[in-house]
Amino acid sequence: MNDATSGRRKFVATAGFAALAGALGEALVGREVRAEDDHDVDKFIRAVQKARLFDLSQLWDENSPIAGVNPSFSTTNDPAQDPLHQAANHTSTRGTFGDGGQLSFTGEVMRWSGQHGAPSIDAIGHIGHNGLLFGGVDAAKSTSNPLGIGRSGVGANLDIAHYPTKLLVNRGVLLDVARFVNRGAEPLSDTFNITGDILEDTARHQRVKIKRGDTVLVRTGWGRYFSENPDKYKGANAAGVGVKGAQWLIDRGAPVVGNDTLTFEVRPPVSFPPEVPQFQVFPVHLLVIADNGVNIIENFLLEEIAAAKEYEFLLVVPPLKMRGGTGSALRSFALVP
Repeated sequence: MNDATSGRRKFVATAGFAALAGALGEALVGREVRAEDDHDVDKFIRAVQKARLFDLSQLWDENSPIAGVNPSFSTTNDPAQDPLHQAANHTSTRGTFGDGGQLSFTGEVMRWSGQHGAPSIDAIGHIGHNGLLFGGVDAAKSTSNPLGIGRSGVGANLDIAHYPTKLLVNRGVLLDVARFVNRGAEPLSDTFNITGDILEDTARHQRVKIKRGDTVLVRTGWGRYFSENPDKYKGANAAGVGVKGAQWLIDRGAPVVGNDTLTFEVRPPVSFPPEVPQFQVFPVHLLVIADNGVNIIENFLLEEIAAAKEYEFLLVVPPLKMRGGTGSALRSFALVP
């Protein structure tokens, strides 16, 4: 292991430990202990501020590609047709409080399916398999209350509000499959199926080891199409993780997986025997979410961190804490020394 790799791993471990120590420090008493805690917190803050930050989020607007099952996104003012409209703007609110027009404010109403934006994370209750959610929960009963997953009293632990706090900040690993396969930065070809063997070879080539509990991200290179060619990005064919690749990630104990495509899995998202027992639509989602309770993140922007060849990092994934939510938009980022 070279010094740079060792330094990255120490940074991730130290930052995670310091965050935990800071939380435990709240329970401590005594001025001397508090003074030492404050000093440790200051050191931790300085260390984090020195880190390099990679923004993993695409820019979201009315032109962004979205899966056909979700409503479009717009910034016009027609609440009857658009998923976002201004409920108040700086013209209509100026002078509201009789202050001579000093204060104005604006606010919008957002409506798009399940907060599945760019990027977004799927809740475990988002996908059912043969009428069951992860853990054998009755899928129909879990959504019998229209307020959302678990609002009926069944399967409440499977909404996005129950995303584990220990995964809000976690060790992340990037497998740059596109660079490994193409020997360059170009995206993988349409319908390229990422198998377990390819993921294994990519990890070996990058000299990274997946540890149980890691969040694993897979780069296909398709992230550039999000803004450059949105029609291609959301089209019927796309590179992505296949069933065998998904099983590889599950076997290595990843609680969260993600990539830089609209659906995470290869498109068309279908599978046939003998790969699966019977014909399946979205087989990777069935396997990963419903069968194994692993969250999926879609629409990450991985170009910058991949170009820097930073394959191990501290990953921040902060979903909105929405009761009954099927998923959440993210403003996610990675930190390296």
